[in-house]
Amino acid sequence: MTMLQNDTGGQRRPVHKFGGSSLADAACFHRVAGIIHNLAQPDALIVVSAPGKTTNRLIELLSLFTSGDSAAPEALEGLHGFQRSLIETTLDEAGAVPLLAALDDDIQTIAAVLESQRLDDYQRSLIQSFGEVWSSRLLARLLAGQGLPAASLDARRFLLVSGSPVQVDEAESRRRLSAILAGHQDQILVVTGFIAADAEGRTRLLGRNGSDFSATLLASLADSSHATIWSDVPGVFSADPRRVKEARLLTRLSLPEAAELARLGSPVLHSRTLGPVAASRQQLMLRCSYHPDDGHTRILRQPQRAQGARIVTAVDDTVLLEMTIPARFQETVDALTDWLTRRELAPLACKRRPERRLWQIAYTREQAEQAFSLLRDHQPAGSFEGLQLREGFSLVALVGKGVTAQAEQCLHFYHALNEQPLEFIQPAGNGLSLVAVVRKVVLDPLLLRLHQSLFSRPRRVGLVLFGRGNIGQAWLRLYREQKARLEQELNVQLSLYGAFDSRGGMLASQGLEVEQVLNDFQPRSIVWPDWLEDLEEHGFDSLVAMDFTASEALVQHYPALVQRHVHLIAANKHGGAAEQAFYLRLKQGLAEHRVQFLSNATVGAGLPVQTAIHQLRHSGEQIRAISGLFSGTLSWLFQHFDGSQPFSELVLQAWQQGLTEPDPREDLNGQDVKRKLVILAREAGFDLDPAKVRVSNLVPESLAALDRERFIDRLDELDQPLAEALAQAREEGGVLRHVARFDAHSGEASVGLEVVAGEHAFAHLRPGDNVFAIETQHYRQNPLVIQGPGAGREVTAAAMQADLWQLLTTL
Repeated sequence: MTMLQNDTGGQRRPVHKFGGSSLADAACFHRVAGIIHNLAQPDALIVVSAPGKTTNRLIELLSLFTSGDSAAPEALEGLHGFQRSLIETTLDEAGAVPLLAALDDDIQTIAAVLESQRLDDYQRSLIQSFGEVWSSRLLARLLAGQGLPAASLDARRFLLVSGSPVQVDEAESRRRLSAILAGHQDQILVVTGFIAADAEGRTRLLGRNGSDFSATLLASLADSSHATIWSDVPGVFSADPRRVKEARLLTRLSLPEAAELARLGSPVLHSRTLGPVAASRQQLMLRCSYHPDDGHTRILRQPQRAQGARIVTAVDDTVLLEMTIPARFQETVDALTDWLTRRELAPLACKRRPERRLWQIAYTREQAEQAFSLLRDHQPAGSFEGLQLREGFSLVALVGKGVTAQAEQCLHFYHALNEQPLEFIQPAGNGLSLVAVVRKVVLDPLLLRLHQSLFSRPRRVGLVLFGRGNIGQAWLRLYREQKARLEQELNVQLSLYGAFDSRGGMLASQGLEVEQVLNDFQPRSIVWPDWLEDLEEHGFDSLVAMDFTASEALVQHYPALVQRHVHLIAANKHGGAAEQAFYLRLKQGLAEHRVQFLSNATVGAGLPVQTAIHQLRHSGEQIRAISGLFSGTLSWLFQHFDGSQPFSELVLQAWQQGLTEPDPREDLNGQDVKRKLVILAREAGFDLDPAKVRVSNLVPESLAALDRERFIDRLDELDQPLAEALAQAREEGGVLRHVARFDAHSGEASVGLEVVAGEHAFAHLRPGDNVFAIETQHYRQNPLVIQGPGAGREVTAAAMQADLWQLLTTL
């Protein structure tokens, strides 16, 4: 499924932000327009930065003019030429004309402001604002020309700010925005990032990375459910992928971890961007506009369950500011920290050295110059002296929930840094980072070593078993045999965290022994809400529920498990074949929480039916039809039903041999086959509603409500209708089979008796075999056929083990 589908459903106007690198030239503008088309969100709010390096060009123009450089007019003309070329290569002639005229007016405005010699901060901000205005106009006109209702919106119309650094008047900004949105329903609005206005209507800038901040702020003001920031990278990696080739894209990052990474100078995330996310209901996603299907990072509100470092980050060019504090050391340091934080200059890291009356604070170069200037002016009132700026440092950090409490990771970090020219190490008070400042060195070998030491450790996975019946016990024995191999080949550490049966369950954070669960199971009665609460702090990197039951009640708790990021592996058919509304909610929850649900054991036991369907779909095949004999019991019955003995005697024989369910009606009523058909259709990409499957019940209504013993006594009432069906089959020259069918074109699905030709693939099977026929574009005249035993405790347990193996490879 393409990553460009609308994932907001019917929720309120989603926000998408495209940065300057995403709008660098005409090809980029068309690429972004294509993304917006594929999003299929007709009311989206699109926030844009200035095209390419336009803002830098405007700043350079201001610098040249202020210094009296004669190159200023040439720079303005170059800027004009670039924007003209961008418009002309992006739009057709008719669409370009009004934008070119507006551009000419803007260039004259810029020239007039410069010539007026009144370049105060407001005039400078006005000139720098034009880049976003040009992007907004151009993208809106491009979208409109492609048939999408779109309009440009200058953020100065609604975004009201004051003070320095700017503070947003959220109440008034929300009121103004609400009125604008009410007049542009079902219309895409392309909004200028980075700029706002004060009460006098003067242009104000939102500062460093202001466009990203604009996007999440807009989402907060509009009460949007989703905000996506598109750039030239797909999100946050476990390390800089340009420096560490083994770096992995993190599909999920908790908001506290994201905030800590931003605080430490990440070029992908910025602290101010995350403020509106924390204060609203929006979900934030990071994606790549150049390769939209390369994955993404979703910022989650709930804290990460797994403890420990997830990211190795660095700032190559770090500057230290140092000052001496002669009196009231701790009190003064706390006051200075608060003073800097209020000015959005919280240090990346700091070191208190009270024995020397010395305080060291680390910044990026850009922040250091601003902080040094402010502190120099504040020195008389700040109770410190001897302010110095020291260059030539780098910063390296581990980021992740509770990393400072992970003894093994801390040991690796300290050991690696002890071999470097270390200035100091600071564990964050919130436990989210471990930061080191070193004298500047080539960082790549250190980053690679730290990354390898962190991510080569085995991933701790807890398993929770539901159902200690025949299949559950067979899997426990298989798990005992295969555990060491799984751990070695997949670099995981497995623990049987819990086991449940109808009497209750056992949970043990240190892990249960297989023999204990098999032979000495002593459950305690546990009610579901209590047990679910125990999962909140399970201590594993991942948790997997293994459902060996046939319990509909257990399936009702699947959404709660998914919400707690518990992966599901099931032999229980009631989940994959649940009624439509429940199934769609479950499916949405799985996608939102990035939880996996594997159920290959539900159909065909160990036969690779669902695997074959997945491979066909991945190869580009479109499934057209699925059919077959899905019940081993019914396969056995109709292979033997040749008229030599009544059908009831075959049913009784199969029941006595344990080939049927304890109540044979569970096989004969077709409901189990229906569930399998629904599961396969859904795995093939179709949301088949179980209520729309036609099922022919072999059990007459007169026998349906009886208890099992009375039903067995009256089995012979099955004989006449089955004998008539057999006679009809012979008259037509075929054989009688119990067939399930799904036709993708019509959407029709059915389960019941059919007459099939003697040479048909369904006619000649070994008694008890299942057979599955899958038709696609290239497997139409000669369908792909999978045949073999479709039941049995060992093969079903093996299918569950195969699903576990598959899931572990993806964690």
